[in-house]
Amino acid sequence: MKPLIGRDTRLCMSLSARPGNFGSRFHNRLYELTGLDFVYKSFSTTDLDAAIGGIRALDIRGCAISMPFKEAVIPLLDALAQSASAIDSVNTIVNDGGVLTGHNTDYGAVVDLVADLDRAMPFAVRGSGGMAKAVVAALGDSGFRDGTIVARNEAAGRAIADRYGFAWAAEPAGEAALLVNATPRGMTGADADVLAFPQEMIAACTVAFDVVQYPVATPFLRAAAEAGKRCITGAEVATLQALQQFVLYTRVTPSPAQVTDAADWARAHP
Repeated sequence: MKPLIGRDTRLCMSLSARPGNFGSRFHNRLYELTGLDFVYKSFSTTDLDAAIGGIRALDIRGCAISMPFKEAVIPLLDALAQSASAIDSVNTIVNDGGVLTGHNTDYGAVVDLVADLDRAMPFAVRGSGGMAKAVVAALGDSGFRDGTIVARNEAAGRAIADRYGFAWAAEPAGEAALLVNATPRGMTGADADVLAFPQEMIAACTVAFDVVQYPVATPFLRAAAEAGKRCITGAEVATLQALQQFVLYTRVTPSPAQVTDAADWARAHP
């Protein structure tokens, strides 16, 4: 049974421009299932320096970092783990007695999700932000060699492509066996009905991978599923990266059944 919240309770948190509930629901459910004296709360901020200072001052154990803070937070930290230094992007901070280390569990989640794919697959990744960098680095480090970074921002797109030895294109075209959307296309709001890739590319692919968490079935993945393609969802990314954060914060590895319970609980209580 989880202890009552008191003076010894450890706090974990998240920082995002648009906080969601998945992380809070997932972590707090796992604290309940594992009986850990932790609590998790999401926040937004307009003062990143002060927020990171608060993590030190209040001995907050861990902090998830979302857009637009994944790169801006780096100068405020004391060290970077390999997962973050490989892509210059942080999505997780661990506080060890005032020493703040940045990690990137998005990278680790992608590595796990593509582990059984054929490394000879040509791929196309759409996007040039922090999540796109995590995906591209994970693919490159996993042994994929034939890839294109699709990004309208040429400077950002070429920077990622050149860093990892892939090609760049301003718009999606041609064929790729593995298509990965690392943009907001397909999310709720203005991008809700936007396909991440043209129908002809979806028809020609083998695997469709979308990092968008909500909705789980984006227009891109719906089109891919209708075409009989294998789909990897943003929900899978969210669960794996949150699990890795949980282990970093608590040094406890929950059972697969507990992880499934927490993920289902979080999605049932958006």
